[in-house]
Amino acid sequence: MPFLRGSLGFERFSVAGFESSSFDDEHIEILTNNAAGRNESASTENVHVGYLGGAHLFDQDFDTSKNVINEAVHCSVRIDTNQIPAAIREAWLQMELTGYAKDSPSGKPTKAQRKEAKEAVEQRCEVEAASGKYRRMQQFPLLWDHGNSTLYFGGSVGTSSAFCIDLLERTFEVEMRRISAGIIAQQWAIDADRFADLDDLHPAAFVDTHTHASLPWANEHSQAPDFLGNEFLLWLWWTLENESDTIDLADETEVCAMFAKTLTLECPLGESGKETITSECPVKLPEAMQAVRSGKLPRKAGLTIVREGRTFDLVLQAETFAISGAKIHLDEDEEFEDDDRIDAIRTLSETVDLLFHAFCDRRSDAEAWNKDLSQMKQWLNDSEPVAQKAAA
Repeated sequence: MPFLRGSLGFERFSVAGFESSSFDDEHIEILTNNAAGRNESASTENVHVGYLGGAHLFDQDFDTSKNVINEAVHCSVRIDTNQIPAAIREAWLQMELTGYAKDSPSGKPTKAQRKEAKEAVEQRCEVEAASGKYRRMQQFPLLWDHGNSTLYFGGSVGTSSAFCIDLLERTFEVEMRRISAGIIAQQWAIDADRFADLDDLHPAAFVDTHTHASLPWANEHSQAPDFLGNEFLLWLWWTLENESDTIDLADETEVCAMFAKTLTLECPLGESGKETITSECPVKLPEAMQAVRSGKLPRKAGLTIVREGRTFDLVLQAETFAISGAKIHLDEDEEFEDDDRIDAIRTLSETVDLLFHAFCDRRSDAEAWNKDLSQMKQWLNDSEPVAQKAAA
């Protein structure tokens, strides 16, 4: 089962409207009644979405002892499509038209013949679809954490997540909302009674030549300040290099962090493109500092974080706060059951959020942020090569 073995990758959604105090047989029955593959169709346009037990692509068996672990439901969603690829449809159409053209005095098919060719292709599509030759199945793991009202979706947000979320909302009568950097910041601000301060924030200019009111990669359909995710990674980079590698958290614990393995940066003006740096510690390489001095912002970063004796490796996507390639470090003699695995996933998510909250606390405090921003600009300026300064 994906969330219980190997490395982790997920995006999160908040769950509202689930009124049961726990997962029980009633919810297992919902999964069973909506299992993948129960309703087949030969339609070339249909998309079928259903639940899986989680063990494999054809697992239709559900049980509380198997799928309810540590107050969380673990299962999968399978998306079946039965669609003839556009390139194949076009090839079949051209073959039909070529046949008509050979028998035409003008060497070109007539309007009526074009219509007949299209009808012939549609009939062929129906025959081919009925054979199942072009059926495609995709499986996406789900972990629904009841206590935290959070769904962990083991895939990238897009069409696949939309199908999965629609299935969950329909069958369990709940409402789900994607958790991004901006959503996390807004929820923190509400809980901390700082929403007005957060609501006034605009993207910061870390380099004077790169002032921007918005980011080219921003979600135009969202009002959440997801740009804070990019600023967070740059702030974290500066903090770890200049302040301390240990940051105090709001719950009176602390987290030790370092950048590791990979770093992706992009120009907020859309001028100088994107670059990805791969190294044991990418922020130590001169090209990384050169990128941020030129105005680029982090969009994705590999991190190693340690909190309360538990170490995680992960890659964090700045705006969505999606986590990929996450590994949970274990002691050699440590016994790690499925319940422990679920708790570790919770700890990972909580740690990343609390670290981000520490940034939000600074960012929404005008005096504290002006101080940090001034020092960050000085840091970037001091990092400029001597020869480049002399030329200026």
